[in-house]
Amino acid sequence: MSSNGSKSAQVRAKLNHPIIDTDGHTVELTPVFFDYIKDVGGAGMIERYKKAVGGRANNRWAELTDEERRYSRATCPPWWARPAKNTLDRATASLPSLLYQRMDELGMDFAVLYPTFGLTEPPRIEEEEVRRAACRALNTFHMDIYGPYADRMTPVAVIPVHTPQEGIEELEYAVEKQGFKAAVISHVQRPVPKMLQEHPEVAHQMPYIDLLALDSEYDYDPFWAKCVELEVAVTTHATGQGWGSRRSVSNYMFNHIGHFGAAGEALCKALFFGGVTRRFPNLNFAFLEGGVHWACGVFSDIVGHWKKRNAKAIHSLDPQSLDGALMHRLINDHGNDKMKGKADEIVKWITQPQRRPMNLDDWSACRAEKLEDLRDLFIPNFYYGCEADDPMVAWAFNSKVNPMGVKFKAMMSSDIGHWDVTDMNEVVEEAHELVEDGLITQEDFRDYTFTNAAMLYAGMNPNFFKGTVCEGAVAKLQQGAPQNRAQAVSA
Repeated sequence: MSSNGSKSAQVRAKLNHPIIDTDGHTVELTPVFFDYIKDVGGAGMIERYKKAVGGRANNRWAELTDEERRYSRATCPPWWARPAKNTLDRATASLPSLLYQRMDELGMDFAVLYPTFGLTEPPRIEEEEVRRAACRALNTFHMDIYGPYADRMTPVAVIPVHTPQEGIEELEYAVEKQGFKAAVISHVQRPVPKMLQEHPEVAHQMPYIDLLALDSEYDYDPFWAKCVELEVAVTTHATGQGWGSRRSVSNYMFNHIGHFGAAGEALCKALFFGGVTRRFPNLNFAFLEGGVHWACGVFSDIVGHWKKRNAKAIHSLDPQSLDGALMHRLINDHGNDKMKGKADEIVKWITQPQRRPMNLDDWSACRAEKLEDLRDLFIPNFYYGCEADDPMVAWAFNSKVNPMGVKFKAMMSSDIGHWDVTDMNEVVEEAHELVEDGLITQEDFRDYTFTNAAMLYAGMNPNFFKGTVCEGAVAKLQQGAPQNRAQAVSA
């Protein structure tokens, strides 16, 4: 590997393994993209697309006064979110040949590339015809310009999933007709049926989040099955801006911090509690750009909650399991006069039947009978994209802290092309600071920058890296890879 002297290139030169970037970003050239919209949907589709995207409340934010923003509670959206002064990096995010030329300089061997506006705009359009045309046009555009550089990079296909059938059809087209190997999906915002029926004029301003795996409008198992059949890992790079407290009308940073993690956490929990990882044990999922610290916390909470509220333990919380006679005696022995005077009433109040769901087992879809089942349903399936300057990556590899000594599958995701990467040349260098600062080992770094990313994709599609500069290294890795779920966990 050649080096131009960048510190990232110097880091790479000392390694005996490739570096895979799992989340580089393209910055779409909109005028060119519009040509593809026209090719897919006809001349009128461009205006239909503009109207669909421009009509969203957040996209109108810039046109509103401060008073209007507060009146409508319009969430402050991203602004100045691309490199500008660093013109070389800005151009690199849009010109495949330039990125290809700079890969050695960046210290990277291979990159999986995600769109920018393509992550949130095309797949969220409400009108199906426009939504599907926009996604297909975007995918065609990216495959056309990045396809010739397949030995060192691959774009992901944006798959709309408003219904399982839509997702299946677009995934089949992307893989079988366009040649994609990787794909990205997101949750779906839907109007609450009650609001849509009784107050249709405001229903779309108060959506709920359909996470496709738990309490969904549809059964998405056919879509998950299609992903397995086509050997495509499911990745998500969803936004949580505008959710809950992330709705400041004036401060983008307030809305931005933690939002990728919030979106990843929501889908992750839905997949787990919805039993998707049990029904599809060989389907890999990746949550991009949110880091891994939230996943460490979620799994720790799952373990702690399961211990206290599993199918057997839950019965100890049944109010009617209370020993009324003992409670009565304790009140008489330790209560004040007012308490003693109402002892019978208090016991009756505590032991009265309380509201409860028909199914007492919140873990029923998981069918977990022991702690190791929780581990086996969570750890092998999930991968996490972490930015290079995120020190919390160290938590993923701290088996002394994590329940049952597990390690989480953190992956380096550069986010090149966006505002938080001020210099593309510094990404790998920043990632390696985790080793230099003693937070992770060199072996952990290998997993972080190569092994986990390789197995996310090659674990489902053995030919994913065929014809790439990583082919030999991945093939060698696969020879020693665990052959079953139990081995994968213990490893």
